[in-house]
Amino acid sequence: MILNVLNKKGEETGRTVTLDDTVFGIEPNDHAIYLDVKQHLANRRQGTHKSKERSEIAGSTRKLGRQKGGGGARRGDIKSPVLVGGGRVFGPKPRDYSFKLNKKVKALARRSALTYKALEGAITVVEDFTLEAPKTKEFAAFLKDVKADGKKALLVLPENNETLYKSARNLQKATVVTVPEMNTYKVLDAKTLLLTENAVAQIENNLKA
Repeated sequence: MILNVLNKKGEETGRTVTLDDTVFGIEPNDHAIYLDVKQHLANRRQGTHKSKERSEIAGSTRKLGRQKGGGGARRGDIKSPVLVGGGRVFGPKPRDYSFKLNKKVKALARRSALTYKALEGAITVVEDFTLEAPKTKEFAAFLKDVKADGKKALLVLPENNETLYKSARNLQKATVVTVPEMNTYKVLDAKTLLLTENAVAQIENNLKA
């Protein structure tokens, strides 16, 4: 796929970029995407949930009623799970939700996500640029010029740029990441993918099969 390179004003520069079919034009693997997104969301979970069991409740251990003849179950002390304020049976405990995923599966998932964006025509290549100072207004103008305003936009840079990051962080639908930070979830979540020229080269270098 051949795309025109735009400048930050949305004008064609006269240059083109050919997207590598081994990265942007494969047969998408939906199961690999599912696994990668599942791992990403699982790794974001804190897993600090906790409820108290019977043995952890503060309360008297005195037996409340007779063993027999009460007309009900033998419920024991005030900490019994069948009573209000008692312990919880099989409640949640702190745990780690993260799991391991093969690197090749993760790379396949990323290539599949990028392929879907290419098929949707949702990829725009812009020349490498920066701003003189963090200015949300200027970054919003850039999104409008490249026809990405009002959409969830993901700008992928080859390296960290604090000026662009700070310019975009107050815009609810704009996200700026570097190539190492780009993942399947973020690519699929964005409605339009903005790639700088050097970012395209770096992505292809990292994800070539």
